Amino acid sequence: MEDIGEVLKTLDYKNVLHYFAEISRIPRGSGYNSKISAYLVEFAREHNLSYVQDKLENVIIYKPASPGYEGHTGVVLQGHMDMVCVTGEGVSHDFKNDPLKLFVDGDWIGAHGTTLGGDDGIAVAYGLALLADCTAKHPALEVVITTDEETGMYGAKGLDASLISGRFLINVDSEDEGVVLVSCAGGLRVAGRLPLVREPADGNVLCVRMSGLLGGHSGAEIHKYRTNAVYLMARLLFDLEKEQKFQLLSMEGGEKDNAIPVFSRVSLLVPTGRKEAVREAISHLFARYQKELSGGEPDMELTFLEENVDQWKGMDGKFLPLNADTFSKFLFLLMQAPNGVQTMSHEIEGLVESSLNLGILSMSDTQAIFHFSVRSSVGSYKYFLRDKLFHLFHFAGGFCESDSDYPAWEYRKDSVLRGKFVEVFRQFYSREPQIQAIHAGLECGLICEKIPDMDIISIGPDMRDIHTPKERLCIPSALRVYRFLEQLFAVL
Repeated sequence: MEDIGEVLKTLDYKNVLHYFAEISRIPRGSGYNSKISAYLVEFAREHNLSYVQDKLENVIIYKPASPGYEGHTGVVLQGHMDMVCVTGEGVSHDFKNDPLKLFVDGDWIGAHGTTLGGDDGIAVAYGLALLADCTAKHPALEVVITTDEETGMYGAKGLDASLISGRFLINVDSEDEGVVLVSCAGGLRVAGRLPLVREPADGNVLCVRMSGLLGGHSGAEIHKYRTNAVYLMARLLFDLEKEQKFQLLSMEGGEKDNAIPVFSRVSLLVPTGRKEAVREAISHLFARYQKELSGGEPDMELTFLEENVDQWKGMDGKFLPLNADTFSKFLFLLMQAPNGVQTMSHEIEGLVESSLNLGILSMSDTQAIFHFSVRSSVGSYKYFLRDKLFHLFHFAGGFCESDSDYPAWEYRKDSVLRGKFVEVFRQFYSREPQIQAIHAGLECGLICEKIPDMDIISIGPDMRDIHTPKERLCIPSALRVYRFLEQLFAVL
């Protein structure tokens, strides 16, 4: 078995890949920040650097300006320490305790069977490499690594702005080399709840799973119109109801509200003796969807599962599916709840202005819970989408809760940092950078709200399929962007 550390060592520059591999051995899923936060503190101590670790486990590490840079505007390098934890089909991984299993495939780093955490482990690796490099030229440097960005930007929300003195901030939470982000959408989360009424019934259980869809980040890839597995399963139920009798025992899908679901599963109760007929009808419908979606979802699969049917039985031994009225309301919500791109920007061509994503559907004995991620670069429309969901669920007899509200990062016309970036980029790459706004949410909006005179850009190396088990980080790109940062810091 290859030693991934030795493989990366032969490719490395200034220990960037070394630090990336090191933090990949530390569990750092959202909500479990203690180990990675403690690692960052220990790093600061070992390198005799001042630091602050706050009650949210955010870590700020300070490095004095290089000789000759003492009077320059201080620079903040910022990213988040947590990662989205998703496994591939049939993969078991304990994200709270086990290290990621990295591999190198040509120019790309991936993780066996899981998300890689390049979002945003590469920012942490850059920060550590820069802090450890005694030869780097830079103004006073503050490396700010926040917690729980992926689940609501809670670290950035609770960050004490008085701890930050620099006024140039480089956020490293983007996925395309050569692109500099200058604005991002705001967002919030909505949890819709529908009470469930069940009734005793007899029949046969049929369990169905859709999987293999592309999925992706619900902000950065929502414009690609990838199929949401939960909504596709809802469509199957809608179409199936026209042809066959069945009752719904359970339905679930998705793992993260900010990731487009790649799977969904239902358990149906069908009339005795009709199981095979319903199975054939489902296969026929799925074949229709495959043909329809072949250009965008080439790997989608349908699987009939064998499961423990006793879990859906009551004390009297009868099954407990949803009654007809509850199922009607449940299917109504799935058929009517908005999803995907809602509006496009009238100011920036090609930019998604507003969207929402049903990222998780779960069901207990008594309620179904729908988890939505809402995004918009227009605050009033963000709240309109929230209120629309509230109205829809109230109409169906349910209710909603909203949290994790964060502001948009607005475009700054007079950005000195952006001007310096463009100047150095032209010299380094011999071409023009792409200056873009992004629909995904970044912590830049929260930081700008706390420190209005902060001048911010967001950059990053090439990454693909973040928030999925197919996530990849391009090695040459990661090292090239770090070299570029060295040159940018030297002229600030």
